[in-house]
Amino acid sequence: MNNFNIINETNEEIKELTDVKKLLVFALKKLNIENALFNIIIVSEEKIRELNREYRAKDSVTDVISFALEDDNTFVKTDIRVLGDIYICLNRAKSQSIEYGHSFLREISFLSIHGLLHLLGYDHMNKEDEKKMFSLQELILNEYGIKR
Repeated sequence: MNNFNIINETNEEIKELTDVKKLLVFALKKLNIENALFNIIIVSEEKIRELNREYRAKDSVTDVISFALEDDNTFVKTDIRVLGDIYICLNRAKSQSIEYGHSFLREISFLSIHGLLHLLGYDHMNKEDEKKMFSLQELILNEYGIKR
């Protein structure tokens, strides 16, 4: 059984998180992921900028940062996969939903799936990997019913 938490560290109520939880259950089932443990943490611009600066040496606000614990072979192998943490910037998600002309639910869902795929080892550092990851993101979102 998978176990994940969505933690809202902002002062704002985010009603869409109930739908994001359902999407994540769907995505994990579709990806045949079992016994995974991870967190999604919704944070302020200040917090995500601090994380971006400290861990990526980029002094700027970003939309999502994933900290994967299975990135190398130093993790302890157990029956439970401890995947890591996904940080999503609430204000960036809001502004990007307006910029891209879709709902806030679509944007926060996209960022959640994007972060989850990073935790699972997907990346977009080259065109081939980007195509694979972005196609999978869209497939999951579309099959669940969250369209642009």
